[in-house]
Amino acid sequence: MNQVEDQHKEQSLADLRRDINKTDDRLLELLNRRARLCKAVGAVKSETEETVFKPFREKEVLSRLVKANPGILPEDHLRAIYREILSSSRKLQKPQQAVYLGPEGTFSFFAGMELLGSSTDFEPCRNLDEVFAAVAGGRASLGIVPLENSLQGSVGQNLDLFLKYDVYIQAEIYCRISHYLMGAGDGLSAVKTVCSHARALEQCMGWLDTHLPDVDLVPVRSTAAAADKAAERPEWAAIGHKNLANRFALNFFASHIEDTPDNWTRFIVIGNDPPTGGNRDKTSLLFTLSDRSGALVNVLQLLARSNINMRKLESRPLLSESMRYIFFADVECDLTDEEYDGLKAELVEHCHTLRILGSYPAGQYMDDP
Repeated sequence: MNQVEDQHKEQSLADLRRDINKTDDRLLELLNRRARLCKAVGAVKSETEETVFKPFREKEVLSRLVKANPGILPEDHLRAIYREILSSSRKLQKPQQAVYLGPEGTFSFFAGMELLGSSTDFEPCRNLDEVFAAVAGGRASLGIVPLENSLQGSVGQNLDLFLKYDVYIQAEIYCRISHYLMGAGDGLSAVKTVCSHARALEQCMGWLDTHLPDVDLVPVRSTAAAADKAAERPEWAAIGHKNLANRFALNFFASHIEDTPDNWTRFIVIGNDPPTGGNRDKTSLLFTLSDRSGALVNVLQLLARSNINMRKLESRPLLSESMRYIFFADVECDLTDEEYDGLKAELVEHCHTLRILGSYPAGQYMDDP
């Protein structure tokens, strides 16, 4: 018996419930006090035109609370509770519209929920271009887009869209892509058709060949669209995020059916202003090079000379110019800090174009239990 159980073993259930009610009343009082403070912060920000979403500040709040937590509340519970508290606090300061690659129920949607909480006003977009355009044009405060996958690599279209639209990376999150099989019927034996996004079907082909070798496979535009179809057809099943089952009242038939379990997607939040304040862990940048020997080596040597670790470097053909390439890089430093002004000046000299996409906190890895 642990300390808490020992402390309350003599108390009756009624006594414990009275204590819980008193604790809830105290929590309610404190939450409302916090809400009033947040509205006051919102009033100050409105005068200075500061952005509401402050990933640096939110990371500091969570890190401090996790470190100070003296009790038995698990860290993941604490983080989940405060994700919603912070989401509510942002909305009290100023309602925010966040757009994502839809429809509702896609992995981008659930990544946005993990990052921004359920008090955010989410709106689906038909394609990535629409997400970037909504943020750049001010119709939305934030956008959630998939940047890269551990199996398929970068979403190249996003690199093109960073050239097209003047937006900045505010935050990131890494989500494990786990696929669940679900449907409105009673089990696998009744399934005649499995539908999902083509990529999801591809990632689960080994499992499907083993367990459902005779079913028809139907690709649809999204995992959410698949769940919608499965909800209307008892002989159909859908592959997608586990939370789709609750949204479409579906039963789980199988879990973690992906052929490669170590499948992660990096999602980013974009905004139309550079992130400010706090300790930045990494910087993303886009650059093009002059057509001369050693141009890329010179850039890499400049970073190495400054003891900057590069976590990612990827090239992509530049759509506007034949046989020219654009480079996307992640470096482990705050390249916007004054201490790197000299380095930035040298980088500008060695690059044909250089654009810093944002310096932001390193994202959490959100596993799927």
